[in-house]
Amino acid sequence: MSLSSTRRALGAVVAAVALAATGSVTATAAPPAAPASAAQDADARAADGLREVMFVGNNWDGTADVIEARGDFAKIGRVNVIPDKEQRLTEIYLNPVKLAFFLGIRQGPGEGHDQFVDDMYSTPDGSAMVVSRPSFADVVSIDLATGKINWRFPVSGFRSDHMAVSPDGKRVAVSASTSNTVHVLDIETGEQVGSFTTGDKPHENVFTDGGRYLWNMSIGEVNTALDAPWLDWTKGDRRITVVDARTFEQVKVIDMRERLDAFGREDLSDSVRPVAFGPDESKLYFQVSFFNGFLEYDVATDKITRAKTLPKNPATSEDRTTWVNDSRHHGMSMSPAGDKLCIAGTMDDYATVVDRATLREGPLVTASKPYWATVSGDGKACVISESGSDAVTAIDFATGRKVATVSVGDHPQRVRIAHVPAGWTGPAAR
Repeated sequence: MSLSSTRRALGAVVAAVALAATGSVTATAAPPAAPASAAQDADARAADGLREVMFVGNNWDGTADVIEARGDFAKIGRVNVIPDKEQRLTEIYLNPVKLAFFLGIRQGPGEGHDQFVDDMYSTPDGSAMVVSRPSFADVVSIDLATGKINWRFPVSGFRSDHMAVSPDGKRVAVSASTSNTVHVLDIETGEQVGSFTTGDKPHENVFTDGGRYLWNMSIGEVNTALDAPWLDWTKGDRRITVVDARTFEQVKVIDMRERLDAFGREDLSDSVRPVAFGPDESKLYFQVSFFNGFLEYDVATDKITRAKTLPKNPATSEDRTTWVNDSRHHGMSMSPAGDKLCIAGTMDDYATVVDRATLREGPLVTASKPYWATVSGDGKACVISESGSDAVTAIDFATGRKVATVSVGDHPQRVRIAHVPAGWTGPAAR
């Protein structure tokens, strides 16, 4: 799991940039209506002839496994998300600038591998998978019946990253990490409906208030070896940008450096990684670079209210330059009831369920470089990707114990609830 010397050589200092003034506008709309239960949603989808599944993105393979969303999480089928690989590589190798970034991604965030799939969602009718492909700097829609590409959207810059789908399933937001931009696309056509600027290296995206707002977390430069705390200033302009999801106008900027300092945690990075909102969206839970734990942020008061430090694995090196992309823990999800958090302790090789009220952790479930955490279709389990052992593991929210493990492709990362046509087992052979 250590980073290659080549990656370290490619690291470049990012100049510190002053944050834009924080906006004073806060959301004043009534709390969002309670979402339909997982069972109600599954029943509605089944009535439409759709089957609830999970997409598992095998980043280094360039494939996505489709597994059951509950029960034994058995594999159903597999999708090749790079059917146009030769065409894309030809374009890259004929363009020196694109080639430089392509190789930089391989030796930096790719840990010596190309990054072919980061994030995935299904279209509302279950006919297509929409995928961000970092090394190809694009988003594509792949027909699940034929395996062919419906549309392709090249992002600005040279790398695509995390996505988010709007609550109505009609729009998908994607971070263009080298251009500090989020593009919002029509999920059916791939046409851009809007975009907005962010801090350095936009990462996680989350729609809130029923789709009224869109939050983006910029993580700054995580691919250098300048990881000592006193060099934190080199990581760039890191902030949360909140925009109106209809106009894409900025509503608020949240500088977590100021909030962390006020909370007495000057020692922590302000690079916000995966996040999870409570059911009423009044509390935001988030991970930051280098920290084995997470923090709680109160949206209304604009203050960090609690911090949770989780156990360290004695076998994990304390050399921060060996932690993948500045992550110590990367991946979190919340149970539908809002009473439990599931945390992926990436570099510490475990996952654990944490009681939200007391912040007491449950059993440490051994896992090999868990990189993401989501919720099963029935809401009963946390599902993590074990990128170090090419598996997906389900952990029961109630007991904190492992209930299933399924083998998948090379280096699984993002796992998302999705829908495919009933009876689907994979694209037709060509």
